[in-house]
Formats: sequence, structure tokens, C-alpha cells
Amino acid sequence: MRSSGDSHGSASLAETVADSGGAAAAADPALIEELVIANHILFDQGVVDAFGHVSVRHDKRPDRFLLARNMAPGRVTAQDILEFTLDGEPTNANGRKVYLARFIHGELYRAYPEVASVVHSHSHAIVPLGIVKTAPLRPVFHMAGFIGERAPVFEIRDVAGTGSDLLIRDNRLGRALAAQFKSSSIVLMRGHGSTVVAPSIRQAVYRAVYAELNARYQNDAMRLGEVTYLTAEEAKSCMTNIEAQVQRPWDLWKEQAAERRRK
Repeated sequence: MRSSGDSHGSASLAETVADSGGAAAAADPALIEELVIANHILFDQGVVDAFGHVSVRHDKRPDRFLLARNMAPGRVTAQDILEFTLDGEPTNANGRKVYLARFIHGELYRAYPEVASVVHSHSHAIVPLGIVKTAPLRPVFHMAGFIGERAPVFEIRDVAGTGSDLLIRDNRLGRALAAQFKSSSIVLMRGHGSTVVAPSIRQAVYRAVYAELNARYQNDAMRLGEVTYLTAEEAKSCMTNIEAQVQRPWDLWKEQAAERRRK
């Protein structure tokens, strides 16, 4: 049962929730460490700031996922990683506050068995493309083929009406958002940000970083004149070939993140 931040009009971005019973067998420590690194990389690369979050599906229980407690991603440690059910209920929070928007993650893992990692962010260049109806996010270079022909935009008013705080604060809203991913790996959220899914943490981080870069390039290009976008076929080919090399940027970003935190 939620003890705070549950009312629709609350300004809280976190809440304290009683743990549900039955924590799964402990996740692989290597998976937890990779999730910690993902948090640090996303902060270092400017995808998240004090807000935003990344999760991974539990390696032993596909009906569970791992996500940090409510905190800034750049400060996450292994001790901050919690386990959740797909309903968004923590199993081992022990009174620690959790992200209000955890329902994004649970409903995506429920709807798409192939999804192993989710990134939700409010990255700066993405937000404008979610509020200008004539300028959807579209791929402009080969590193962002995963966008497809164009990214859909989730309009929360269609589900929550005109008086919401734009947050995915329950399972119903999470399901509505998840339905937008049937033909896309990234969905923009009007007035909020975006969510990216992938079959691995490393690929999800790659997509989140390059979605933001693509948005910057697209915004710059639109100011210059008519933009040539990737075709759907080019996007598919680029995604297949370029994403086979996600280890290269991951290794670089991981090394940079470790070096920054040694200082």
C-alpha cells in the first residue's frame, strides 16, 4: 500500500510503498553493476540529470525488474538497486522511497517479453520534438536508425484528461504508454520526455544517447532548411549494422564514467 504521493494532485515525484512479499533469488551482481554503470553513463552523456531512470529485467525472474531507489542517476550505487514486480510494487525497498513513474518500466516488461531494459529521460533536445506537432523525431543520421521512420508521441490527455501532471503514476497510464511501442523502440511523451526500450542495457543506453544526439542534429538542421531524413529502409539497415557495435561506445563511456568517479 502506498503511504504518500499517491493522490493525483500531489507534486511528489517519489513515494514510500510497503514491500510486497516474496523477493526473487538475488540478481547476478554483474547485472546490478551494469545497471549502476548505465545510470552513470546516462548522466555523464547528458541524457538524464537529477531526474530520469533506467531499469533492467531480472535475470532469474522475468516477471521482476531492477531499478534504483528514488535518487539522482549519477549518484546510484549497487546498494541503491531495488527489485520490483511488474505491477510496480517493490519487494525489498525497506522503507526507501521509489520513483513514482516506475509503472513505465513494469508495463513495458509485461507487454514485451523481448524487452530487457528501459530508459526514461527528459533529455533537452527531445522535449521540443514532442510538443511541436509538425516536427516529429525522425532519424537524420546512421547512428539513430532505431527511431524508424518517425517516433510516435504519447498524448497523456487521451487517457488522463486535461488536468494531469503528465506523470505515469499508475498501471493504467503505464499500459497506455506501452501500447505506443508496438512498432517503435522509442516513444516521445508530450511535455515530458521520452522512453526507450532495448533487448539489453547496453543497447538501451546506446539508443538513449543517440536519440538525444539525433534530436540535436535534427533541431539544428530544421533551422537551416529542408531536412533529408533516413527512409524506413535505411533506418532498418542502419539499426541492424550499427547496433551490432554497441560494445564500442559502452566500453568508452564506462571507462570515462569510472574515471570521473575516481576523482
